[in-house]
Amino acid sequence: MIQYLKARERMIREQLLPRGITDPLVLKAMQEVPRHIFVEDALQAQAYGDFPLPIGEGQTISQPYIVALMTEMLELQGEEKVLEIGTGCGYQTAVLAKICERVYSVERIKKLLARARINLDSARCFNTLCKMADGTMGWPEHGPYDAIIVTAGGPEVPTALLEQLAEPGIMVIPVGDRSGQQLIRVVKTNGTVNYQKRESVRFVSLIGAQGWKIEQ
Repeated sequence: MIQYLKARERMIREQLLPRGITDPLVLKAMQEVPRHIFVEDALQAQAYGDFPLPIGEGQTISQPYIVALMTEMLELQGEEKVLEIGTGCGYQTAVLAKICERVYSVERIKKLLARARINLDSARCFNTLCKMADGTMGWPEHGPYDAIIVTAGGPEVPTALLEQLAEPGIMVIPVGDRSGQQLIRVVKTNGTVNYQKRESVRFVSLIGAQGWKIEQ
């Protein structure tokens, strides 16, 4: 619908470009993906606002800038195989799918995964494959991956994910405590692994064998 198209254009003009998002593939994907279909009907009018929104089950859809930033940090060129940890509502998955060749996404919450599959089909993102599992263990059957993105904050970089990252390859993950994290850009190349600290962020907790335990 025309109002949502204009809202996406305004999102890019007011939220992404002023903060330094310049990758044309990322900007094109953010323009193409209808963010409003990934949130509840009652929140669609707020879908393009500069803030995260609840998606149920104690989870959120990240603000557009963070989605664009983390995607840009992966330096995708268009032919990559990408692993996403934390499908959520499927919005970040869709942005990746508009850029790369194939996206594999792991979600631990059944209700969110079911909804994400519907959303991704609605957005015509047919180059995605999702499953329910412990995301901290990755998806080794389809590895190694050219890029890995983690959309929940963990205490450290899971070794299982590092092992599934191709060489050369890039992983972006929030690392810190439950109250706040820093984005870490992990670059694996020439037999070495380099960790680059970036923006401070606040994500939901990365739950799993190599993450946080479920709070009682």
